[in-house]
Amino acid sequence: MSLPSDTPAFAASGRRVLAIEADALGAVAARIGAEFEAACRIMLDCRGRVVCTGMGKSGHVARKIAATLASTGTPAFFMHPGEAAHGDLGMVTDSDVLLALSYSGESDEILLLLPALRRQGNRIIAMTGRAGSTLAREADVHLDVAVPLEACPLQLAPTSSTTAALALGDALAVALLEARGFTAADFARSHPAGALGRRLLLHIADVMHTGDAVPRVPPDATLSAALVEMSSKRLGMTAIVDAQDRLLGVYTDGDLRRTLNDPGIDLRRVRIGEVMTRAPRTITPDALATEAAQLMEAHKIQGLLVTDHDGRLVGALNIHDLLRARVV
Repeated sequence: MSLPSDTPAFAASGRRVLAIEADALGAVAARIGAEFEAACRIMLDCRGRVVCTGMGKSGHVARKIAATLASTGTPAFFMHPGEAAHGDLGMVTDSDVLLALSYSGESDEILLLLPALRRQGNRIIAMTGRAGSTLAREADVHLDVAVPLEACPLQLAPTSSTTAALALGDALAVALLEARGFTAADFARSHPAGALGRRLLLHIADVMHTGDAVPRVPPDATLSAALVEMSSKRLGMTAIVDAQDRLLGVYTDGDLRRTLNDPGIDLRRVRIGEVMTRAPRTITPDALATEAAQLMEAHKIQGLLVTDHDGRLVGALNIHDLLRARVV
């Protein structure tokens, strides 16, 4: 279907917006220096939380900055300045730092809070587009997010300016992350429900079968007895262990197919110790579940036996256990 002849050139408009906002980010990046470093130092030394605040669109940006800081090792939360003036200011302790966003630097709701915060001894970091504004002058550190041009053709809707503030907030969070030596494992601890959390926090012990649910037979068991054990435990394999539960080998569905295809084996008389796979792939219970997935993929196997550091059988798992845990 063709577009009407008077339809605006949407693609051209989109490219223009992105070009204007890219220029805005370049202008802000060129100003990163001593004030940015001072802001990072204040936030790094903060013994409380970074309280992010802002009205309107700046408030939305402040909320996102708070979330990014909190998830990357810097305790932070968002406080609505309007609600703060009606009691929520009680959330702020004297050990907290205020990060206040206002492009004009004259938001009444924020300026109203400054005297009380000053009396309490809070450090204040301002992020504005006007270095001479009241908020910029009253702050301990001012971060200049002035942009040459808003992407809005009416120069009314905050567009480039909010993009610049959001990006500078990301820059603060990442700089602090690096200064703290924050790791992927640290990140996962604050994201336990996410895919990264599952990859970095879930251990074999969390997903493996244990106790009577682990298929095992002695090496002198008959093939039929081993097959009964495999069928009842439904893991597609059985471990072969000695009297002390030390692992001797494994027998899998694949081993069964090979046994059936070997005309030299008497299926009624053979003992499982004669046809088992010796020195099978194993994993320890303290390993990450993702390591099991990697082992299974690398060696084209569907299950793993879990042994302790003395070689004793303590558990078992297969690919379906990892799928249920959403590791793969």
